[in-house]
Amino acid sequence: MSNFDLVTDYGMDALSAVLHETAVEKGFWDVPVDINFILSKIALIHSEGSELLEALRKEKGEKEIVYEIVDILIRTLDLYAALRNEGIVSISLDDAFSEKAAINSNRPRMHGVLA
Repeated sequence: MSNFDLVTDYGMDALSAVLHETAVEKGFWDVPVDINFILSKIALIHSEGSELLEALRKEKGEKEIVYEIVDILIRTLDLYAALRNEGIVSISLDDAFSEKAAINSNRPRMHGVLA
């Protein structure tokens, strides 16, 4: 079993821990974790969203589009694991995902927004 089989065998909490461990090993967390550093990580997630937009807009192909989605997920899960390690959050991402998906499934069409 590879580390990335964790996504199906153990869930997002485990996958995020593996992704964060890799990011730490590669030097992406070599500075003290403070609010500004966390905010910069959020900005990087946002920049991956912009890269996805450009991949779609410039018709770079499905592989590039999917890779940009994966980059968003990797950065997001990495940040979640770091926030959990720092004690900023303690809620399981797996549990929260299930709860939020259930909430969303019971909301009205387009969540009641007309436009």
